[in-house]
Amino acid sequence: MNPYRERILGLLGDRPVVESLEATPGKVEKFVARIGSGGMSRSYGPGKWTARQVLAHLADAELAIGFRLRQALAEPEHVIQPFDQDLWAARYESLDGQTAAAAFCALRLWNVALVRTLTPKDLARPVMHPERGMESVDVIVKMLAGHDLNHLAQLEQIAAQ
Repeated sequence: MNPYRERILGLLGDRPVVESLEATPGKVEKFVARIGSGGMSRSYGPGKWTARQVLAHLADAELAIGFRLRQALAEPEHVIQPFDQDLWAARYESLDGQTAAAAFCALRLWNVALVRTLTPKDLARPVMHPERGMESVDVIVKMLAGHDLNHLAQLEQIAAQ
């Protein structure tokens, strides 16, 4: 198994996937309120992303993963288009963290609505990730939930400062 996939799926563990996905926007909103606009430039560690960058990444990832899901459901033998998060992150410090959080929350509602319609056949659809190998729509959805948990832990560290 790919080490990144293993780590992210490990964060999710046996948690119910859809419930985990649905809970994240509320948690993000609480962190944004705790961190406040003055805390958006705080990082969870030396050389690590700031709250603003984490929130912008969550919004971008939600957009990208939602697009991947829709492509995987619409196209047979879909090959995922990877993205370099560091290249995308180059502009994050000039963006507003609260706007990123609002975008994430709106996109998540839309993506969860889609996920709730998926049948077992949909979830089993194979997709090729050029960096991680063969996956299924089910793995993409679970990776999204695990990805949330990874970044929620970072926001928790920032909020606790």
